[in-house]
Amino acid sequence: MTRHLQVVQAQPGSRVQEPGQWSTGLCDCWQDMGDCCLALCCLPVFTCKVTSAVGACPCLPLLDCCSCVPPASLAMRASVRERYGIEGGVWSDCFYGCCCYTLSWLQISRELKRRAATHANSSPSSSSARYTALTSLQGAHLI
Repeated sequence: MTRHLQVVQAQPGSRVQEPGQWSTGLCDCWQDMGDCCLALCCLPVFTCKVTSAVGACPCLPLLDCCSCVPPASLAMRASVRERYGIEGGVWSDCFYGCCCYTLSWLQISRELKRRAATHANSSPSSSSARYTALTSLQGAHLI
């Protein structure tokens, strides 16, 4: 009788962050229920808080009301992709901004939090200016 030992590298349901990929899926809202509830109850406040956490003007998402294609959503998604080396392009940003607006903002929020937490757990000697505005997000909801 041979016994096989199986080592689980990641827990079921959790997603190992791969280089060039979002750390959570677009529909993984259940991973952060506080932000999900805020976004569903008061989306403008939520988007302004996320934009502020990135270090941009908090009123930027209010421009999304002015056109069919939401410029602030596209800019924030492209900025986060560029900052963290996530694959994608303007067409995918446009699609998610237009068709999955709330889900896209929630994904951006989760990404910022996870990257800030990852950076906080790394060595303090590897500080970088791009994480400065995000350190206040560690383990906190954007409420």
